[in-house]
Parts: sequence; structure tokens; C-alpha cells
Amino acid sequence: MSEKISNPSARSTCPIANSLDLIGDKWTLLIFRDLFRGKSKYGDFAGSAEGIPTNILASRLRSLEESGLIYKKPYSEKPPRNEYFLTDQGKRLGELVRFLKDWGVENIEGTSV
Repeated sequence: MSEKISNPSARSTCPIANSLDLIGDKWTLLIFRDLFRGKSKYGDFAGSAEGIPTNILASRLRSLEESGLIYKKPYSEKPPRNEYFLTDQGKRLGELVRFLKDWGVENIEGTSV
């Protein structure tokens, strides 16, 4: 088993509450969706159809890195730019993302892959 990630803002010991603290807002799982689709750069995430505001995107990427779900790797020094990748713990969220995708396609009119 891999090392556990940290949740510095934990409100209780409930595993569901702690998971939602890390990934439960309306933007974070979309970032994971994009990571699973092969996107890795800030501009890739910012260009997604849902239009995540750049200040929220920067905040989410920073908090996901701090919690250990993603890591960044520099690819340019001038200007400084990073690529983002899933850690082993982040990759484990793939089952959840796939389930939500499948559930949405099966149950919500007008959705597609």
C-alpha cells in the first residue's frame, strides 16, 4: 500500500468528509478528468470546455499538489512553467472518475463521451 496523503483541513475523522475536502468541489474532478485524458499543462486545463477561472485553477492545482494527489515538473525556466502529473494516490481516483463518466452517460440526457 502506498503512503497516505495529507488533509491539513480535516474537519473530522470521517473518510467521506476527508475525501470531499480534497476532491469534492465542482472543479477538482474535472482537473482529474483532464489529467486522465493526458492533459498536463496549465493552458490545457484552462482551455477545457467548462471554463475554469484561472485563479481557481491555480488554487486547485496548488492544493492538489500540497495534498499529494498530483506533482509538478518544470518544463520551462523562462517563463517558469510546469507540467502536472498524478501521483499513485491520484491515479487511484481513476475508478471514481470512470464511474462518474459512465453513470452520467447512462443516466443524464444529453451527455456523451
